[in-house]
Amino acid sequence: MSRSSLVAVGAVLVVPGLIGFAIPIFTAQETTELARIGEFKLQATEMTSHIIPPLLAGGALVLGVVLIGAGASP
Repeated sequence: MSRSSLVAVGAVLVVPGLIGFAIPIFTAQETTELARIGEFKLQATEMTSHIIPPLLAGGALVLGVVLIGAGASP
């Protein structure tokens, strides 16, 4: 793997790691179709919360920094 590739992969890992620390919990909407009769549709929208574990965010951040350091070293 070339040095520029290591830096690019490291940068790609650092960004989600930082976002995971900044916003550890996010919510998403999921719409499901419950029934359909002709043109009539019955749908339900459910809000779900997702938690990003700090260990996962920290691991991505550390790995990204290490890869950037490895790619930037002479």
